[in-house]
Amino acid sequence: MFGRSAKNRTNKSQRSGSAAGSAPAGAGVLSCRAIDPVSEPVRNAEFTVTDAMGRKVVSGGADPFGSFLATVPFGDYRVAISAEGFTPYRADAVVEQGVDADLGDVTMLVAAPPTLPGPGDWDMEPTHSSISFTARHIGMARVHGRFNTFAGAIRIAESMEESAMHVVIDASSIDTNVKMRDDHLRSSDFLDVANFPTLEFYSDRFVHRGGSRWAVTGALTLHGVTRTVTLDTEYLGVGNGMEGETRAACRATTELHRDDFTVSWQTMLARGIAVVGPSITIALDVQIVPKD
Repeated sequence: MFGRSAKNRTNKSQRSGSAAGSAPAGAGVLSCRAIDPVSEPVRNAEFTVTDAMGRKVVSGGADPFGSFLATVPFGDYRVAISAEGFTPYRADAVVEQGVDADLGDVTMLVAAPPTLPGPGDWDMEPTHSSISFTARHIGMARVHGRFNTFAGAIRIAESMEESAMHVVIDASSIDTNVKMRDDHLRSSDFLDVANFPTLEFYSDRFVHRGGSRWAVTGALTLHGVTRTVTLDTEYLGVGNGMEGETRAACRATTELHRDDFTVSWQTMLARGIAVVGPSITIALDVQIVPKD
């Protein structure tokens, strides 16, 4: 619901100021502020404004006070507000020429977290999972790639925080869609797959960050070196596949620095080799199914 107290009306005046009066001819100002149930600003709120035909007109994030303000042509609009951990909100707004159409303080309701998978052993389902990466090519174009062969297992505990996972990746399955580059990435200059045929990640630390966000921290072994890595994970929930089988899904990202795994950037530059930049973003899109 909307807050319309005297305090909120004061906030409205402070937010909008003379914005509507300075709007160009044929336009007005649309504004609102997202707050949580205890009236604190929702700083990570995202706003999308669409017209009467459903076409996006403007979008953007909240300022540090949870506020959003946009100048738009006068007309009828639909405002959608979303934020991690909150139920999406939608409202209609009419913007008149030279007028501030202020929706006031919108109280976002806390969303119930998605149902967690049941305790037991689960396998990563490779057909509907992917492990990809993105890197800079000497600070210029991005290099996109993936690993085509991998396997993983997760043991879900009664308490999710006590769960564990193990993922093994075939290093030779690296694929950037350029054979010469892939051959080089497999060589001793980079992954050295002859001596280090797999990448492995093991974790037994699952930390709930609120809503659908989790931090999964574990040991990644790459190029014969083991380092602690945290996956920023978004849990997507439990569902059923086309044949009715139960499955759960999540997305996760992390950033690796090649020097941490003794893949020497300086040595490669000295040899005139330029493959990828010093940091690499890893993205996992994972579905798991109960172990047979």
